[in-house]
Amino acid sequence: MRALAQRYAAALADVAIESGTARQVKNELASFVGLLAESADLKNFLSSPALPRATKQAVIEKLLARLGAGKTLRNFLFVVVDNRRSALLPQIQEAFEALLLSRLGVAEAQVTSPGELSAEQKTDLTGALERLTGKRVEARYALDPALIGGAVVRIGSTIYDGSVREQLNRLQATLVSE
Repeated sequence: MRALAQRYAAALADVAIESGTARQVKNELASFVGLLAESADLKNFLSSPALPRATKQAVIEKLLARLGAGKTLRNFLFVVVDNRRSALLPQIQEAFEALLLSRLGVAEAQVTSPGELSAEQKTDLTGALERLTGKRVEARYALDPALIGGAVVRIGSTIYDGSVREQLNRLQATLVSE
C-alpha cells in the first residue's frame, strides 16, 4: 500500500509543481485529510462501494468549496475516490509532502531547545543548517527543558545533538570507561 500511496503522491506532485500551486495544494490536502481524521462518517461515506460516484463527487465538491480548495485537489480526490483509495489519503498526504519538499529543494528540520529561541538565534541556526545541507531549510521548533542548554536538530534521519545533556552524557561515559 505504501508504493501505491507513493504513486498517487507523485502524480499529484507532478501536477501541483507544473501548475505552480504546490504550496496551495499541500495546504488544501492537509485540510481535507484533517476533515477525514475528524469524521468517521465521512471516511465511511467515501469508502463505501454502495454509494454512487456522483453522490461522492457532490459531497467532495461541497467540502472543497467550504475549504476554498482548487480544481487540482478536486480532480485528484475524484480519481482517488473513484479508484476506491480514499483510505490511503493520510499516507498519500505524508508521501506528497515529503516528495514536494524533496523536489523543491527544501529540508525540514525539527529543532528542540530547552527554552524559546530569539528571532536572531533562529535566523542564525537556519542559515547554518542551509549551509550544512545545501538546501533551503524550514524549521519547526519544540521545547524540552531536560536538554539544559544547546539544541538538538533532526533533518531527515540525521540528528545533530549539541545539547548540554548529551555533552554531560559523553563526559560521564568517558569517565566511567577510564
